[in-house]
Amino acid sequence: MTKTLIQNALVIDGTGAAPKEGQVVVVENNKIAYVGPSENYEKQGDEQVVDAKGGTVLPGLIDTHVHMMMEYSPLSQRLTTPFSYMYYQAQEYLNNTVQAGVTTVRDALGTDLGVKQAVDNGLITGPRLQISVNALTITGGHGDGTQLNGDVIDILPSGHRGMPDGRCDGVAEVRKKTREMLRAGADVIKVHATGGVLSPTDHPEFTQFSLEELEAIVEEANFRKGVKVMAHAQGAEGIKNAVKAGIHSIEHGIFIDDEAADLMVENGTYLVPTLLAPVSVLETADEKGMPQSAVDKTEEVIEQHKISFKRAYDKGVKIAMGTDAGVMKHGTNLRELALMRDAGMDPMDTIVSTTKTAAECLGWDEQLGTLEEGKLADLVITNVNPVEDLDALANNDNVQYVMKDGKVEKNQL
Repeated sequence: MTKTLIQNALVIDGTGAAPKEGQVVVVENNKIAYVGPSENYEKQGDEQVVDAKGGTVLPGLIDTHVHMMMEYSPLSQRLTTPFSYMYYQAQEYLNNTVQAGVTTVRDALGTDLGVKQAVDNGLITGPRLQISVNALTITGGHGDGTQLNGDVIDILPSGHRGMPDGRCDGVAEVRKKTREMLRAGADVIKVHATGGVLSPTDHPEFTQFSLEELEAIVEEANFRKGVKVMAHAQGAEGIKNAVKAGIHSIEHGIFIDDEAADLMVENGTYLVPTLLAPVSVLETADEKGMPQSAVDKTEEVIEQHKISFKRAYDKGVKIAMGTDAGVMKHGTNLRELALMRDAGMDPMDTIVSTTKTAAECLGWDEQLGTLEEGKLADLVITNVNPVEDLDALANNDNVQYVMKDGKVEKNQL
């Protein structure tokens, strides 16, 4: 039995409770055995002691919207990169994510079951993965890589073993495609309920899939022991359709209006805002060769995105942190927290959004998301109090210690 005692730390347990001083955290094997006042824990003498040096211990952080198999790159680079090379690149992306303190992610398309198993079996280092495999989309919609000249240029390859093509139209086809994703190992079903920024032939406000199609997708997913559905949904009508259909989480939510926010509260629907995505598109447009159409659409929606986020937050919508990492560099995930604060969220609530609420969104809250006895030993130590300095988390050097499932993945103390 291995036992680790973390002392000399400020503890933020992820529940929203105020930070606590004079606490220790004890890990036995891969579980949290004790969190509480140091004077109430009697050392056994066999603990490996970790001195947090006055830093802050938090639960392992969770990003509920990533794309681990990609980082957006210029078209010329994608066309000259061999297919299998992306799997080796992904090893770096996965490691960079853990080094940032993100120990669990939900992949919103592009990562297949083999990658998840490679992480689970310890072949490669990475965060715990919940995967959607690929996203369902309509012909000509967001996710259909058919360009205006007729060529098909997808951001990520699909239609290969382990990665079914996501295009489908009509109730019968969406049922079949949902079954194909489940057969390929999807833990969650991803659907594009509206257009998007990076797709060439639509707009974020365009509605994709009818209410009947969305309901069929949700029904089919729920047949498999309650598998949830996440929806890329940016326009107000598409958001409302998704919520009415029983979809579990709205990704992006750029044009949330009062009616949509009220529906989300009523139905317990999560919002995954990904405020970092449009910021990154504008920051890296020239370097990454972003199409001008994507830049134009991003400039059009970026301020509305913040307004909708604040509206949802003020209404009491459940918000889980997500970044769309892959649009930007993996390992920069924690920039999202400061962006949420700047858009009007309380700093402690941003921490809860990437711990407790994110774990609830993934359905893994019995094991993850808070520092509590009996939960998996996922935790990080930062050299700052993030509630007081969220901006510091953008620098991964300030995340000094990372433990995932009881295993130390980073130690710079």
